[in-house]
Order: sequence, then structure tokens, then C-alpha cells
Amino acid sequence: MKILTLNCHSWQEENQIDKLKYLAKIIKKNDYDIVGLQEVSQLIKSNIIFENVKEDNLMFMLVEELKNLGCYEYDFKWDYSHIGYDIYEEGIGILTKHKIKDFRSFFISNSTNLEFWKTRKIVNVDIEYKDKIYSVYSCHLGWWEDKEEPFKNQVDKLMKQINKDKTSIILGDFNNDAFMRNHGYDYIISREFYDTYTLAEVKDNGATVKGNIAGWEENSKDLRLDLILVNEQLEVKYSRVIFNDKNKKIISDHFGVEVQID
Repeated sequence: MKILTLNCHSWQEENQIDKLKYLAKIIKKNDYDIVGLQEVSQLIKSNIIFENVKEDNLMFMLVEELKNLGCYEYDFKWDYSHIGYDIYEEGIGILTKHKIKDFRSFFISNSTNLEFWKTRKIVNVDIEYKDKIYSVYSCHLGWWEDKEEPFKNQVDKLMKQINKDKTSIILGDFNNDAFMRNHGYDYIISREFYDTYTLAEVKDNGATVKGNIAGWEENSKDLRLDLILVNEQLEVKYSRVIFNDKNKKIISDHFGVEVQID
């Protein structure tokens, strides 16, 4: 099973359409089974296509571009967490080429006010892969020391939603540096999650952010914010950072992470 996660920083990027098309080409080439995306936005004022998905939803446009490339097997689920930059509905989603058996989204923040930028939701789908059900969660969490919406509370709420009877894959932008001890990363690992980076037979340095970006304006070092976690000790062939100008071109303020689970 090949998995990709990426905070795609949508509609905040220069040459956004070109980067969208490039992402679609890499998804086709690498033949991912699951793609988790964060910061997937659409304009509030845009026209609805179906459900709450609008015509300029980056994930919808990505699927349409995949169809243009001859990839018709991909389906997606998306929901928005909050209003961003006053004009966008910003959310998270999961793209997969396997049958979606179930879908839900749920709040993990104290706030459920969609106009508050710290409000957080999780998107969860169950898929069938090789006659086994996997439960996949796309996440964009808050910060460890945030007094309004602390990371610890969000992880605790997420844990209560995870079905321990299923093999679960929890991926996304966790907004906590895995290189830093005794903070958010150590806390989430202590809650019976396993990091595919740690489990991987082959890996690189894992850094997915370099320097300062939105939310990390004072940062000047490499950060490992983007993770693919599991609730079981699975066999992981490799973990690689992608879209970092070493392994494919940069397309966001975050790099992506790709893994292969046997």
C-alpha cells in the first residue's frame, strides 16, 4: 500500500494550477492507494458542485485533472474545518482508488465555530484493500502550547474516535515538531500510535518544513510536522519526504511524506 500526505497550502501558492497539475502527474506515476491532503480550500462564494464541494475545491479539481490523465479510479471525501483568510472554506480530505466503505467528519477542537480559524475537524474514511478494512484519518491539528485550543486536548478527542478493532492510518500536518522532545509528538506517540518513519526499513531525515511559514513565523530550523502514523506495528518498506526539490519539485510551503506499507 502506497500512501502520501501533503499540506497543499491551496490557493496561497503562486502558479497554483501548474502545481495542481504536477501533483496529479505524480499521483498517477506513483500510483498511490491513499492520499491525505490538508489546507484544501474553496472560495465561500463559489458554486456548489455536490454536497458541500464547490467548483474551485482543490481536491475536486485534482480528481478532474487525474481524469484528464486517464485515472478514473480515484474518489475523494472532503469537509471544511473553518473559514480561512476571510474568503475560503479551508478543509481536509482523503483521496483513494479503493472503495470507500464509510465516511465521517468530526470536530476535535473545543470550538465548533466554523468562522474561528483554530476550529479543527478530522476526515475519516474506511477503505477496503486486499480484502481488509483500513480506517484512514486526515488531520490538521493545532499547537502544543496553544491556550485556546491545546494539542493535547485534540489528540485525546481524536483517540476517542479511533476504532481500535481496525487497522488505522492517521496522517497529516500535526503542527508539532517530531524532532522536539517532551512536546506534542512525544505525547501522541505515548497514546499508542506508531510512526511509520520510525518503523521504516529505509528513510531520509524526515524534515517537511524549512524555515518560517504561516503558523511558524519565528522558526529558522528544519521541522518534521507531517506524519503518517498507525495504530499497529506494520511493516513499512520506506518513508520518504517528497516535493522538497530533491524528490520532486516543491509545490507547497510543506513538503509531503510518502510511505509504502507491506
